[in-house]
Amino acid sequence: MSDTYFDELETRTADARAAAHLEGLRAQLARTGVEADLDSLDDLAKLPVLRKADLTAKQKAAPPFGGIAVQNITHVFQSPGPIYEPGGSGADWFRLGRFLHAAGLGAEDTVQNCFGYHLTPAGHMFESGARAVGARVLPAGVGQTELQVTAARDVGTTAYAGTPDYLKVILEKADEMGVTLGITKAAVGGGALFPSLRQYYIDRGIACLQCYATADVGNIAYESAAMEGMILDEGVIVEIVTPGTGDPVAPGEVGEVLVTTLNPDYPLIRFATGDLSAVMEGVSPCGRTNTRIKGWMGRADQTTKIKGMFVRPEQVAALVAHHDEVTRARVVASRSGEQDVMTVHIESAGGDAAGYAASVAEVLKLKGEVVVVEPGALPKDGLVIEDQRTYD
Repeated sequence: MSDTYFDELETRTADARAAAHLEGLRAQLARTGVEADLDSLDDLAKLPVLRKADLTAKQKAAPPFGGIAVQNITHVFQSPGPIYEPGGSGADWFRLGRFLHAAGLGAEDTVQNCFGYHLTPAGHMFESGARAVGARVLPAGVGQTELQVTAARDVGTTAYAGTPDYLKVILEKADEMGVTLGITKAAVGGGALFPSLRQYYIDRGIACLQCYATADVGNIAYESAAMEGMILDEGVIVEIVTPGTGDPVAPGEVGEVLVTTLNPDYPLIRFATGDLSAVMEGVSPCGRTNTRIKGWMGRADQTTKIKGMFVRPEQVAALVAHHDEVTRARVVASRSGEQDVMTVHIESAGGDAAGYAASVAEVLKLKGEVVVVEPGALPKDGLVIEDQRTYD
């Protein structure tokens, strides 16, 4: 590992990368039993798209992984849906080390890992990445903010890993307690890093970079210190397609992100993330030569990430079905004080907002404000999840 790059893969030529990816793709197809004659990576578009709904159906029919040939698995995770994801303990299995190295983390750092360790894989993903760069880990998870501050002070935390807005919560609690923390680096994911929030961290002497990763496929893309777009990870093949189809868009156009992993332990082919992005021209000024994308630009469907957790239309439907008197519901995602806010509007002729709030926490796995409205009051525009946040 060089001081500048995680490995030599980051600076290889486009032809060398394409040849390696084509070889890896053919190997993945052989593992999955798919017969396809591929002359180039462009032929990947001939294969079917695997959507989350398809994966859920496969897993229900053949739990836990839907009949996909997995190997070397040491963990089983559950994300909302439910969707089950495998995990392995091999070297940098989720490929977060490349991102953490680009964010400046190394053997001299102690990382306060504030991603969740319960059921969902994010905590383990970032811990394996920290091991890959030789950093120590404080497995802090989420919550108990005063204890987070105390621990960060006592163990000498120098870096933060977690959702973009939770670090601000910790810093403000430290200010309130009169504690000075030594955090100078932040590696974030699980939500949008808004420019105003990044500037807040810069003003406090913290360099904050973000990655784009999912529980299903691990790291997809990441920022470097150049902060010009997000560089694709070396272990995936990414396509940008017209939402709802498998047809590639023209270069530079916004479309849905499809990911094919080259991880032999869990081969996913043309997995639809439901996220929107677009390819950028040229290469990063940092010298890494892989394709760049513009990062997360919204959802191709209504599934929305709030406070680092996905909220899906089927969960909203389950919330409505939970109460006989509820006719419709609408989840609204907004921002307040650099934090995500979830408000749930419920159409009901009666009922108690506090009671509905308990159902919201149970079904959506997140706490939120509940607003009860009369039947027929919600717009009839087909939306059950509305994202009012802006990403400029």
